[in-house]
Amino acid sequence: MNNSLIKKLSIYFLIVLVIFSFDRISKVLILNILEDKDKVDIYINSFLNFYLVWNKGIGFGLFSFDGSTAYNLITFIIFVINGIIIYLVFIEKGIKVYFLLTILGGSLGNLFDRLYYNAVPDFIDLNYQGYHWFIFNVADIFITVGIICLIFAELINYKSNDEK
Repeated sequence: MNNSLIKKLSIYFLIVLVIFSFDRISKVLILNILEDKDKVDIYINSFLNFYLVWNKGIGFGLFSFDGSTAYNLITFIIFVINGIIIYLVFIEKGIKVYFLLTILGGSLGNLFDRLYYNAVPDFIDLNYQGYHWFIFNVADIFITVGIICLIFAELINYKSNDEK
């Protein structure tokens, strides 16, 4: 392998590792609080609380199932999607690669939890005047931001191609 490819792969690996690590650290901190107090229910301010729930579905608790077959199927699909993302990282060019890496780092964080805990710890609770959004975690933030940025990149690319 040439030096530029090794450097590029090292940067890609570092980005994914930083995102994965940030997610893991946040979850370990919350789980350590759980060990000390038996439950996590921390009031931060009127808009933000930390409240631990175990998610067996996908992002934001969607498609949660009790059965192990459905859980295993979702986990397998996540593996396949991660493989597709890795493939896309190698064929894409420009800034989209970094958005894909952001999604991959978050997805690997949640996949680790699915395999290690058989559920994903979600703990960030946003609310306004009693109306709560889905409880989520740091990995979900990276996945969501990466997807939104990819959508905007595609829209900008589509518009510039349309003008040509």
